Amino acid sequence: MADNIVKTKQGAVRGINSEGVMAFKGIPYAAPPFGPNRFLPPQPASGWEGVREANAFGPTVPKPPYFPPFDKLLPEPVIEGEDCLNLNVWTPNLGASGLPVMVWIHGGAFANGTGAIDAYDGARFARDGVVCVTINYRLGADGFLFVGDGDSANRGILDQIAALEWVQANIEAFGGDPVSVTIFGESAGAMSVTTLLSMPRAEGLFRRAIAQSGAGHHAISAATAQKVARYLAEKLEVEPTSAAIIAVPLAKLLQAQVELSTDAFQNPDPQRWGEVAANLMPFEPVIDGDIIPAMPIVRIGGGAGANVDILVGSNADEERLFMVPNGVINYINQDILHGTLAAYGLPVEKTLEAYRANHPDASPGDLMEAIVTDWFFRIPAIRLAEAHSTGSGSTYMYEFAWKSPQYDGKLGACHALEIPFVFDTLDREGYEEMFGAAPPPQELADAMHAAWVAFAKHGDPGWPKYDQEQRTTMEFGPTSQLVNDPRAEQRKLWEGLR
Repeated sequence: MADNIVKTKQGAVRGINSEGVMAFKGIPYAAPPFGPNRFLPPQPASGWEGVREANAFGPTVPKPPYFPPFDKLLPEPVIEGEDCLNLNVWTPNLGASGLPVMVWIHGGAFANGTGAIDAYDGARFARDGVVCVTINYRLGADGFLFVGDGDSANRGILDQIAALEWVQANIEAFGGDPVSVTIFGESAGAMSVTTLLSMPRAEGLFRRAIAQSGAGHHAISAATAQKVARYLAEKLEVEPTSAAIIAVPLAKLLQAQVELSTDAFQNPDPQRWGEVAANLMPFEPVIDGDIIPAMPIVRIGGGAGANVDILVGSNADEERLFMVPNGVINYINQDILHGTLAAYGLPVEKTLEAYRANHPDASPGDLMEAIVTDWFFRIPAIRLAEAHSTGSGSTYMYEFAWKSPQYDGKLGACHALEIPFVFDTLDREGYEEMFGAAPPPQELADAMHAAWVAFAKHGDPGWPKYDQEQRTTMEFGPTSQLVNDPRAEQRKLWEGLR
């Protein structure tokens, strides 16, 4: 066998040398999800004769562009082609065996993203003795629309399972150990991780899981999903059936998806949108009673995934990504703030007192950001750790607290900022709008990346396990340190909620 050729179950692939490790890109793990395969579960990938060149990222799945300014903050490539259910592998040594494997599931609100983003380059994981895999999966209507007329629910999640099954069948040829697989993801990727953790169909496909800024609270009922499908069909001026929606030109479908998301954002009426009114994501995993039997956090609390080691956490200022660049934070007044607290079921004055104690000079917008960050990200992460910590698998908690200097320092430790620290890709293009002109601290990337590698190798990132007495949390910031029960008074306000 040539040094840069690997034989997979579908056929041979030729990789390229990348930073002293081997990279294999654009390998199909399932058939193109178009034509007769549209709106079906992932179908087996066809084999090929000879050697397939795996030297460039494959096509990305259909997705709309981000709105400004997020198109600059979170740039992502668009690569044309139908063979979009593909993955990428970085390995340190094709002659090795038994190496731990990490499989990255990207975020993007289940509507955007790709495994081909530059910050997700897996070469530094391979450098440190880990086989790294990044994947594409179907998004938006193609991945998560559920009409209920016999169409399959959760096609995007089933794609993820198909990719993990490909890893089980093929990763030994790249030096990896199929028994030592860690899945990790951020935002919708982390919500996918915890969904997989809860699913009977995913049992045995991974040993460890890392959830960055997303937990087990993001799935909608079949009834709500069917409402969303009807609203989409109305915009497309077609019948609410799979066949009618599939027949719509793809560009028109993507535009309707954007319009639907805008409607939910501008008028989040619970009577109209159900659960979507709270999280503003019309396309997300569906509790269909089969593929996803129940809300993931409920399943995990009942013991699902109890033998899997998990590392879970969030960023200190998640919501600043969604409130600072577009100026929304400046338009929050006391009335909006009080109304939000009431909607969350929090005692208004007691809550404001607790949050002002940690943010003494905060504007109403600043307080709103801190509260929404806790509601959407930090408290669900804590609930996940609490639910899992009684099982046989280990549970660890972290918080990312390094603050970006961008937007006069107001961007803070925002959503997605930790990703290039985890991958040790601070030198890659694409995050300049997040970081600014000054180089971000490489020593922080060294620390976070090493912790993720240690967890993948040994199930221990290097600090004490999480329990509900000490609540030990590793804070990654200018000075990384262990903190017991950070911002406890804020956390206690949410007891009995979420």
